[in-house]
Amino acid sequence: MVNVKKLKGKMVEKGYNVERMAEAIGKDSSTLYRRISSAGECFTLREAADIAKTLQLTYAEVNEIFFADYVA
Repeated sequence: MVNVKKLKGKMVEKGYNVERMAEAIGKDSSTLYRRISSAGECFTLREAADIAKTLQLTYAEVNEIFFADYVA
């Protein structure tokens, strides 16, 4: 399960909103909104990789956000 709070935090930290992130990864903003609102259950590996690259996430951050065992 994706840690959506951390993902949103990183997006804000790097100056991205959902619309800008969707454009950067080549997705429609409504698709990205749905992915985020579903607690990230629908993210594909390609989308996760594209987001990680766009936000310049470290491997630790990728694991914390996209491969979290527990999400508060």
